[in-house]
Amino acid sequence: MRRSDGIGLAVLAAVLVASPLRAERPVLAPVPSVDASSRQARETAIFAGGCFWGVEGVFSHVKGVHSVVSGFAGGPKGRKVNYGQVTKGDTGFAESVRVTYDPAQVSYATLLRVFFSVIADPTTLNHQGPDRGTHYRSALFPLNAGQDKAARAYLAQLGKAKLWRDPIVTRVERFTGFQAADAYHQDFMSKNPRHPYIQRWDAPKLAAFKAMFPDLYRPKPVS
Repeated sequence: MRRSDGIGLAVLAAVLVASPLRAERPVLAPVPSVDASSRQARETAIFAGGCFWGVEGVFSHVKGVHSVVSGFAGGPKGRKVNYGQVTKGDTGFAESVRVTYDPAQVSYATLLRVFFSVIADPTTLNHQGPDRGTHYRSALFPLNAGQDKAARAYLAQLGKAKLWRDPIVTRVERFTGFQAADAYHQDFMSKNPRHPYIQRWDAPKLAAFKAMFPDLYRPKPVS
C-alpha cells in the first residue's frame, strides 16, 4: 500500500481509521543469548520491518541510539532508487532504517529484542500491518560477522520460544548498501504525531516500547 502525498494520502488515512485492522501485537521477546561484540564507539545496524516511519520512530527513542535514518536496503548493489520506485514492489528493496548507536549503552542484541517485541511481527511474510508487498518485508542486514551470528541465533531463539502462533519468516539478508529516503520521510513520526497513519499504526508501538522497556526509553527522540 503506497502512502502517497496530498489527497491520496488523506483518503488513505480515512480508510485506515475506519479499518478494523490493528497494529502488530507487542510481545516481550526473550533476552538474546548471543550478542555482537564491539570495541567501536559507534556501530551501525540495518533493520527492515514494514513502514519505516514507525521503525524509525521507535528506535529514535532508544537510549544509546545516536541517529536513525529511514531509507532502502536489500536491492541490487549499486542500483539507485527512490520512494516511488520502491513502493511498486518490484525493485528488491525494502523500506529500512539505519541505526547508529553506542554499543557501550545499547547492544545490537538489545536492538534486536526491541525490534521483535514492539516494532515488527516476524511471522507475516511480505507485510506489516496494513502494508503489503516485498518492500514491506521484515529482514535483518548484518554489517559484520558478529551481527550475523547474533541475528541468526536470535531468530532461532525466537522460533524455539513459540511466542507466535505462526512460524518465523524474518530473514537475514546480505547487505548490499543503504540509500536514505527523501527528507520528508525523516523523523516523520516526531514531526507528524497527529497523522492518522501514525496514530493508528505507529503510536501504539512507541507506547508499547515505553511500557515494556522503561529503562531503555528516552522521551526526546534523536533527530
